[in-house]
Amino acid sequence: MEDPLLLLNNNAAVIKQLNLQDAPSGKVTRYWLYLVTDGMGMPVYVPVIVAKGAKYGPTLGLTAVVHGNELNGIPVIQRIFKQVDIANLKGTIVGVPVVNIPSLLRSKRRFIDDVDLNHIMPGKENGNVSQVYAYRIVNALIKEFDYLIDLHTASFGRVNSYYIRADMENRATQQMALLQNAQIIVHNPPSDGTLRGAADDLGIHAITLEVGDPNTFQKGVIRSSMTGIHNLLNYMGMIQTGIEAPLQEPVICKTSYWIYADQGGILNVHPEVATFVKKGIVIATLRNIFGDLIKEYLAPEDGIVIGKSVNPINQTGGRILHLGII
Repeated sequence: MEDPLLLLNNNAAVIKQLNLQDAPSGKVTRYWLYLVTDGMGMPVYVPVIVAKGAKYGPTLGLTAVVHGNELNGIPVIQRIFKQVDIANLKGTIVGVPVVNIPSLLRSKRRFIDDVDLNHIMPGKENGNVSQVYAYRIVNALIKEFDYLIDLHTASFGRVNSYYIRADMENRATQQMALLQNAQIIVHNPPSDGTLRGAADDLGIHAITLEVGDPNTFQKGVIRSSMTGIHNLLNYMGMIQTGIEAPLQEPVICKTSYWIYADQGGILNVHPEVATFVKKGIVIATLRNIFGDLIKEYLAPEDGIVIGKSVNPINQTGGRILHLGII
């Protein structure tokens, strides 16, 4: 019986640091990045795909599954590399289909020490479990990029519109965001402990792309995000297949915030995602376990629904609705 680790090594080269200068030009190469070891001393490998064109150009990084339940980004990255015309590619595309391996395997959003990886970037070289993992992701992979699209989804019990988080005061990230043909774009400066923020600190132009709902593959938003990535590749001159214009212009929000429940009960959030709400309308109703209406929640101001809770069981402090202010 063959050793599975040998099969792993034969399928793709094992590396400890991504060095794009060493990647062969004019082909797609797969790697296993040896990042850390687990509690048994076994290696934890992160999959990396590199499409390096024969002609010089920028490097676009695509990352997914920073949270273990954010699956839509996986097929997006897989299909981009299946479709790329490597013979005519200018520059390099780097795909990381799964950043957070331990959480994906456990079907958990957070890391193994119950920390949100996307709140502690860029981590610490000599920190705790999650900090070291985050540090090595940034320093072994991300720093090689010129541009980054980080693909996410909603969390457990919530749904999202197809939307972007980007610094709209930065000309490069503004253009990256507009090319995604998203329903909504939220102006969000990047200094917030996210992977996008860590990339920005390294001088990498980065946006966060929210691709639908958790723990599922959704064909529509997968197609939409692939279109946006192709648009960006075209805009940067890396490929020449044309830019697809949006069916409608995105709604651009100057800010956004969540509305929270101040008591627990059975929650029903009424508006659908990507719909407008007016100040004072009923956005959610809360009932007790006997079915009696105990509270109605009203929109505090005009806005658009970016995301919302779909879990009926809502405790005090639970999320109701993510409101974008236009």
